[in-house]
Amino acid sequence: MMTYPHLQNGSDIRGFAIKTAKQEVTLTDEAIKHIATNFSSWLTKRIGEKDEKITIAVGYDSRLTGPAIQEQLLSTFMQAGIHCLNVKMATTPALFMATQFKNYNCDAGIMITASHLPKEYNGLKFFTKEGGLEHEDIAYLVGELHPLTGPVDQVGETDERALLDDYANFLVDTIRSKVNNRIHSKTPLEGRKIIVDAGNGAGGFFAEKVLKPLGADTEGSQFLDPDGHFPNHIPNPDNKEAMKSIQAAVLKHKADLGIIFDTDVDRSAIVDAQGKSINRNNLIGLIGAIVLEENPGTTIVTNSPVSSHLERFIQDKGGEVDRYISGYRNVINRAIELNEEGIDCALAIETSGHAALRENFFLDDGAYLAAKILIADAKIKEKNQSVTQLIANLKEPLETEEVRFVIKANEYRSIGKTMLEDFSQFIEETEGFELVPKNKEGIRVNTTGKYGAGWFLLRMSLHEPKLVLQIESDEYNKIPMIKDELKSFFLIQDRLDSSALF
Repeated sequence: MMTYPHLQNGSDIRGFAIKTAKQEVTLTDEAIKHIATNFSSWLTKRIGEKDEKITIAVGYDSRLTGPAIQEQLLSTFMQAGIHCLNVKMATTPALFMATQFKNYNCDAGIMITASHLPKEYNGLKFFTKEGGLEHEDIAYLVGELHPLTGPVDQVGETDERALLDDYANFLVDTIRSKVNNRIHSKTPLEGRKIIVDAGNGAGGFFAEKVLKPLGADTEGSQFLDPDGHFPNHIPNPDNKEAMKSIQAAVLKHKADLGIIFDTDVDRSAIVDAQGKSINRNNLIGLIGAIVLEENPGTTIVTNSPVSSHLERFIQDKGGEVDRYISGYRNVINRAIELNEEGIDCALAIETSGHAALRENFFLDDGAYLAAKILIADAKIKEKNQSVTQLIANLKEPLETEEVRFVIKANEYRSIGKTMLEDFSQFIEETEGFELVPKNKEGIRVNTTGKYGAGWFLLRMSLHEPKLVLQIESDEYNKIPMIKDELKSFFLIQDRLDSSALF
């Protein structure tokens, strides 16, 4: 019997949906039906008996294969007697909110997306009222087939709903109520020029249906029309070409702010009026400063490679940073866990831009993150300032570098674990390198002496057979010295491709 474990990507499903010269389709019709059947079984068991039919909302981003995959899902669900809502073009956060909006009250939402990956990919993200599915839940969906037992009373039905419109209205209402501007109660962003780069993903709605109703001037916004060919640039705030594009647009049109989304809008980044990107550590600092004003002393969960400067910045504002394991579900679950332990935690955010606020169901939502920043900007503009001045004191390293080593073995995880243990011993024996205690992922090291002030981190990649080395230095020309010292360790690892060091 066919199973599809190769389609699991952590707490999501991803695969090739378009055949290329090098790759066959892996997200096949059979795989989609299999996964939908298992999700029907999983959801039925989870919910138990209920008077009404189970309801699932299904939407897609701008990828070319989205509508066809949706058709397979809806067909399978209807055969299982499930009521389906076809919400057509949508975003990942909107699909979760279909389980929260009272006029939807869905038992589950499914977003058809492969996030920022190239156009030949597609995938699935699953939500219930409690949040996104976990790794073990996805393993069930791609494992052996679990058809529903017992007869289905009647075939399910499908209704069409304009979820993205309702979600946009939710964001508009949120911004209006939190800015609470008496003069411009309906248009609190009046006088602000804010441009959006959607990269031809699903985020174009934000300019037309959120910013404009709030009074913002959006002239200069670009690539708003959904187009799964992604003809302009990859919809990914972490992509250098994409970031350069929005930076140039901000400067050309003399905008106050620029906002760039990834394909399914669960991530975003900001560009200030000077064309500087507010991403990664700077983005964490910005939303962290905003959150700390509302939640003094709160803890912010991040993934492991955050800058030491970011940690000190948050601490200087009275907060704490909890460096945790990489992976957006990991940092979200850690934040939930801390709150359950009685430790106030209002924000979970990765350097990749996945940001989840407690006030918003700990949902990683790029549009809500942008809305939160716009709320703060609308309040601070009365002082003739920009919200990005909140991170004016956030120091940045002078040099950074990332090196990825391929582990040349099938059993790469066990080999990587052994290498990390050996690396820790190597660091303890090397003058000028100091192990950071209580580090939750990989080996983090502070540099001193001839290597200058800085740090580096060696960790396993989340999904690939690789070790990742990230280095930051506050002094010029120290990274080559650090790498040269580390060669004596890496070059003797016969199952590691060390060529990336050269």
